Amino acid sequence: MRSLLFGLMVGLMLSAPAGAQQADAIQGVIRGQMDAFRSGDVDAAFDYASPGIQGLFGTAESFGQMVREGYPMVWHPQSVEFGSLSQTEGALWQRVIVRDGQGVPYALDYMMEQINGAWRIGGVRFVTDPAVSA
Repeated sequence: MRSLLFGLMVGLMLSAPAGAQQADAIQGVIRGQMDAFRSGDVDAAFDYASPGIQGLFGTAESFGQMVREGYPMVWHPQSVEFGSLSQTEGALWQRVIVRDGQGVPYALDYMMEQINGAWRIGGVRFVTDPAVSA
């Protein structure tokens, strides 16, 4: 019993850095896309999208137009904070709190997909977060 507990503890300690590295990589992708939007580089922002999203919109310009119109707080965020990374509905979801140009907060969940070893954004949805009062 004691060796089983020790084994579990060692396994948890070894997996924590991998989990932190995964979260850092995912957050880097989301930040990279937002930075690309902020600078007006829709081609670079489009590269962070999953192949499914790229296929849905076809061009970086169409994708950029959708973000400008549907997610203006992502197009030019005033601030970005990262919340929890969770696995639900068979996917990894990164909670992001974004404040728009007027300081209004929005909670978004980013669905992340790993494609050929690289993280890509597979979708974004608005969520109701009690910690965020819009």
